Amino acid sequence: MPPRPDLGPKPRLGYIDSRLERAAEWRTDEAALARLVADARAGAYVIGGDLIIMKKGAPLNQPLFSMSEAGALGPATETVFLGHLDGAGRFGFGIAPTAAETLKTRDEFLVTDLRSITVQGLADADHLPPIAEAKAVLHWHARHRFCPNCGTATQAVDGGWRRDCANCKTQHFPRTDPVVIMLPFDGGRCLLGRSPRFVPTMWSCLAGFVEPGESIEDAVHRETREEAGITCGRVSYFRSQPWPFPTTLMIGCHAEALSSDIVVDRAELEDARWFSKDEVVTMLMRKHTGGLSTPPPVAIAHHIIRAWVEDEIGFD
Repeated sequence: MPPRPDLGPKPRLGYIDSRLERAAEWRTDEAALARLVADARAGAYVIGGDLIIMKKGAPLNQPLFSMSEAGALGPATETVFLGHLDGAGRFGFGIAPTAAETLKTRDEFLVTDLRSITVQGLADADHLPPIAEAKAVLHWHARHRFCPNCGTATQAVDGGWRRDCANCKTQHFPRTDPVVIMLPFDGGRCLLGRSPRFVPTMWSCLAGFVEPGESIEDAVHRETREEAGITCGRVSYFRSQPWPFPTTLMIGCHAEALSSDIVVDRAELEDARWFSKDEVVTMLMRKHTGGLSTPPPVAIAHHIIRAWVEDEIGFD
């Protein structure tokens, strides 16, 4: 067996390993939430639509505001209790997207999207999980202000983790959409695809939403067959990643390919092809002679591909 390639230390996957204690039992305790808000140690992440507001700093910017600082940036569309860090409350503070755009004109703030913050390392990585949490829940609030059952305006309760309809008494909860993201492989080669949305050089794992009544394994089989015409057998779970664009959970898998003839669904993919392990190594190391690359380490696809290269998958 050839030696494993030296790809260096494993990078950190984005939006995981939150240091916050979510403390769901406090969401229904209005007095406890009021104390947390009033505590001088409380902090808020201010989000307007897809934009995150940060105080400019060096070497890193600061996305955490005091509650009074957050309130001065604009009226809250919604406030969500994210949890606490060593007893200090952390909140998601939503403002109107137009208010966020206006803050771009102020020199003391950096207003940008979460992808840019993550990929460019514009803030300490410990802030990324709670920002992702806040962004996802605030996005849900912005799109569920009316009851889908009867059309009546709903009201946020439980620290922002539920919306109630006063008319039909239906309770609504934030949703997460499961997505399988998988790497089919056949011995020393793997299948990668290209979406039209990708930068021109990037190839990645296949992915698709899990449908109602479908297992993770069945979704892997179906999506791989639909997008690339490849039949798969055994499926091995790798790890998961919250992906707040807007509210998905990426479920990483490796899949044993049982066929080899690719038939690309051009409505879903721009292209798909087999790559040898040696070629994928050069892509991970950004040394491919043709300039081809894999997704950055912030994305779970990078880690799924690297685990296959390093023979760290869950098959015997």
